[in-house]
Amino acid sequence: MQRKIKLISGWSNPGGSTIHHINLTNLLNSNGYDCTFYGPHDWHLGKCKSGTLTECSLNVYDTVISHFIKINTGNIRNHILSCHETNLFPLKEMDLAGVSLIHFVSNFQKKWHSVNYPSVIIPGVIDKIQWTDPKNETAGVIGSIDSHKQPHLSIERALEAGYKKVRLYGQITELPYYSRYVRPYIEKSIAIYTGHEDDKTKMYNTVCAVFSSSKRECLPTIQGECLAAGIPFFGLKDNMRDPSDFEFDNQVILEKWKAILD
Repeated sequence: MQRKIKLISGWSNPGGSTIHHINLTNLLNSNGYDCTFYGPHDWHLGKCKSGTLTECSLNVYDTVISHFIKINTGNIRNHILSCHETNLFPLKEMDLAGVSLIHFVSNFQKKWHSVNYPSVIIPGVIDKIQWTDPKNETAGVIGSIDSHKQPHLSIERALEAGYKKVRLYGQITELPYYSRYVRPYIEKSIAIYTGHEDDKTKMYNTVCAVFSSSKRECLPTIQGECLAAGIPFFGLKDNMRDPSDFEFDNQVILEKWKAILD
């Protein structure tokens, strides 16, 4: 019997973890595994072998990868808890009963949680973007519009660096923050709010640099995409990861996952 891999997340709207899970699901399925990504939102549907949480049922032969959700896996043989967060999902406060292994995405994140539990570090698959500098003096700010990502600070930093316009790509997930801190820039025609864009090539080719000002990042997907494409990326010093923390060879990532799935 081929064991099924069920990736179960508490978040499947746009975001770094969702992109990671879509890419991982596609990588595993294209290499002989049977993996399905289940989540509570609809954005991931159709982008990989996927389903909603209500469509997910478990049996003892499954391998479960859980993320940002508390689930009782009972006597399932292999339950990998995949953690992409820090304070939003503090492992020291979690009941890890039934968890076989914790998956982290970076050394920084593992050190932050500092839990004495079997673990592995595997960075996510990085989408490869074909980018040509549009030389339009426009900076990009990519990610959800909320107080954690602090896009208003990215706008200010981009303007201070000499960029004339800023394009905002992402969902508004905190309306009061958006109304107070971001909308004034849009009303003054300094920033252009575009919303979420699935076509990353189209998105990145509208800007000549990317700014990020998140309060905390484990392994910024956007930084990795910019590194791979040669796009100037300006993050906050404390949230920038070393290029060696990223893995751009999908085969290396696959082999690391095979070691904990088989």
